[in-house]
Amino acid sequence: MHDTKERLSLLWIFALLNYLYADVVALFAIVGSLDQAPHLPPWALLGSAVLMEIPIAMIVACRLLPFRENRLANIIAGAILTFVNGFLTFVPPLVGARTPALPEYLFFATIETVCTSVIIWQAWTWSGVEAEVSSERMVRQREAGITSS
Repeated sequence: MHDTKERLSLLWIFALLNYLYADVVALFAIVGSLDQAPHLPPWALLGSAVLMEIPIAMIVACRLLPFRENRLANIIAGAILTFVNGFLTFVPPLVGARTPALPEYLFFATIETVCTSVIIWQAWTWSGVEAEVSSERMVRQREAGITSS
């Protein structure tokens, strides 16, 4: 896979699947617990929805945005999710706060943080020359009647 757009889109899919599965595992832990389930206020649910919409939108945005906007969007979205995930997962235990983070949730959070960090690095090191060559190759393939499978 030589196209950075494809690579970034695939990394966003990988990150999203880890976010979703970590939430499913956490829900199973809550449902199986004898403790009363936490009730989140509407603003917290909205915040979670917005955070999950970022990787969903980036899967498509990676494929559709032109180089400059694409690169910037990946750096910003990756930085936001890396910061939020890292802050909510790793900072509370460091400052002695009690956290409901399960070992499996920490496992997923580590993978998610590494993945979004790789996304930032890939976008940061993405050159305009590569983007031009990639789009030129696509134009030549269309003109020749070649479709990608």
